Amino acid sequence: MHYFCQMQHIEQYQKPFLKYLEGFAVDKEPGNLYNPINYILQLGGKRLRPILTLMTAEIFGGNADKAMDAALSIEVFHNFSLVHDDIMDDAPLRRGEQTVHEKWNLNTGILSGDAMLIMAYQLFENYEPQIFQALAKLFSKTALEVCEGQQYDIDFETRDDVIISEYLKMIEYKTAVLVGAAMKMGAIVANASIEDQNSIYEFGRLLGIAFQLQDDYLDAFGNPETFGKQVGGDIIENKKTYLYLKTMELGSEDDTLNLKTFMSNLELPNSNKVEKVKALFNTSGAADATQNAVKDYTNKAFEVLEALNISNDKKQSLRVFGEQLMNRRV
Repeated sequence: MHYFCQMQHIEQYQKPFLKYLEGFAVDKEPGNLYNPINYILQLGGKRLRPILTLMTAEIFGGNADKAMDAALSIEVFHNFSLVHDDIMDDAPLRRGEQTVHEKWNLNTGILSGDAMLIMAYQLFENYEPQIFQALAKLFSKTALEVCEGQQYDIDFETRDDVIISEYLKMIEYKTAVLVGAAMKMGAIVANASIEDQNSIYEFGRLLGIAFQLQDDYLDAFGNPETFGKQVGGDIIENKKTYLYLKTMELGSEDDTLNLKTFMSNLELPNSNKVEKVKALFNTSGAADATQNAVKDYTNKAFEVLEALNISNDKKQSLRVFGEQLMNRRV
């Protein structure tokens, strides 16, 4: 029952946000700049980050409507980073549909992405100076960290000595800081205390790491129907995900040798490669270790909730939200 209430709870933010997002659709010239922006923003996705912004604003006694522009900013920035990430990864699909650079072309993807970054920033202009400043400072810091995370990710592709702690730092910057920022923005708009702003950021950051580790896991072991991305995409791309690094750490000599061989074998058909590598993830214990890490970071996030100056009801609703994220299959 509680789970159902929580789903409704999320829907209560999702519907008005989607309506607001529709109103943001840019019907301006040149069409080749703005059409791709409308396309990526309407491609769906979980809308997780903006919902977190709205939810957090209300948790700290603010108004979700007032947080709408901050939520939209986070969503526009997130989608900007996806457009450019997809170019760097040469990805054909995003949420089961063509990526922007495939549907249009490379230059369009670069320029439309640039415009989105600026539009995300522009949304803060709708707030009074003090809130504008706090949001802009957080946004700049976070956006730069996301770029750092992306660079680490690219660097790791050509390195054979990446260790788990480096990988965790990379996903923290590339993914988790934006989840933390989404929540902190809601707290800023609601005029929460600095202490509460920092705690909710920490909650989001830890949950974001758990979320990304779960994503690594689902990339290999998820259901292609619900996952929306190519299952085994990370394996095909030779990405050194948490599963890969854990196999290198925990696996037998044979396991690690085989993993390197399969990953570097250009002759091996993709479907074979995915199956063989997944088998190694399982036998080495890396699959279980990844699930345990997800639980670990989720629990660390829940510990942070204790420090928040909000009612137990509200803490519980954040906890249920976190649990839901970790039990997802998409």
